[in-house]
Amino acid sequence: MSTFATDYTLAELMIVAAAEAFADKGEVLATGIGVIPRIAASVAMKSSNPELMMTDSEAYLLSEPNPLSRDADYIQRNETWMGFSRIFDNVWSGKRHAMIGPTQIDRFGQANISCIGGTYEQPKVQMLGMRGLPGNSISHGNSFFVPSHNTRVFVEGECDVVNSIGYNPGRLPKGYSFDDIEIGLIITDLCVLDFGGANKAVRLVSVHPGITVEQVVENTGFPLEIPTIVATTTAPTEAQMEIINQIDPKNFRSKQLKDNPKGDRS
Repeated sequence: MSTFATDYTLAELMIVAAAEAFADKGEVLATGIGVIPRIAASVAMKSSNPELMMTDSEAYLLSEPNPLSRDADYIQRNETWMGFSRIFDNVWSGKRHAMIGPTQIDRFGQANISCIGGTYEQPKVQMLGMRGLPGNSISHGNSFFVPSHNTRVFVEGECDVVNSIGYNPGRLPKGYSFDDIEIGLIITDLCVLDFGGANKAVRLVSVHPGITVEQVVENTGFPLEIPTIVATTTAPTEAQMEIINQIDPKNFRSKQLKDNPKGDRS
């Protein structure tokens, strides 16, 4: 029986919550974009889903996820070659699940990583650009990581620029249905959300310890489906904490959230 940790940070709580996005995916390529999603995918591979595939971000598929920092004598456990051509075959076949960090998310699950404000030709803020998100979102499953839950991210209307497919019937490509779209979890510093509501509405899955439903609602720019009983996000187990420390021995995770408070903010 697993023993839950009693001393853990918000980053560590979010890591184990994010690991659930990969837990039931079977043999898919796990891509965690950013430190916390990357550690989360590693935790899932080493615990809940050993069938996950993970690369070294260069050319090899690994039997064991690489730590974020490695000693000079560390030898990574290469399983097979996984160059770009094989990555694209994997992506187009749908055998991938990525966790990305959008700048905006709307009620349909459409995401924006491109630019905000003004016009597309003259935005107020320019970000990454669309990059591969349109094709990736339509080809394989994605989850979202939001380090600061607020109405600037969870916008009232549509995203300023729609970079990814979502559950918007008005934007579905010809021949597509909601069954062809996979958006998993949204992990934020306040809660866990998914798209399990009526007609794929955003649903509140759990609030983090010490956070109220009211805090989540007032920081979200669109209505949420809220169950009668809202769960509390599960604390990391001691075993998960051990994996986190193995993957991130220099505690880079602590720098990813402002002040990185205790995981239980009661």
